[in-house]
Amino acid sequence: MTITKRHSLRIAAVGVISAASVALAGTAAMAAAPAAPTASVAQKAPAVKATISAKPSVTSVKAWQLFRVTGTTTGLKAGTKVTLQQKQGAKWVTLPASVPVAHNGAYSLGVKLGLKGKNNLRIVSSSTASPVFDVTVR
Repeated sequence: MTITKRHSLRIAAVGVISAASVALAGTAAMAAAPAAPTASVAQKAPAVKATISAKPSVTSVKAWQLFRVTGTTTGLKAGTKVTLQQKQGAKWVTLPASVPVAHNGAYSLGVKLGLKGKNNLRIVSSSTASPVFDVTVR
């Protein structure tokens, strides 16, 4: 059997058409097949418990002398207010000193106290409170 130029072209054309039809059939089958779920059901991440740290710039001041309380927070959104509380007797009293939390979770609060003696203080935000720290007013 002699292979002519015409016969070669016919074989080549049939090969190209066959390859194209196989490729198209594969993509059509992929399109027709139901898509497998690419993401699993989103699970809620466990809520991070909010924490507040607090450190006074001094441990002893004169009455009405300005000092700072600085600290960091975790689990609180930026802009959330933190407030100073003072223990008076058996209960915590909220003082008119508050500041919003920065984007990095830090805060710095200027404070003046007039109640002489040892003052038990803490920083709070909703139900989260820092450990108690003491500042003595002379």
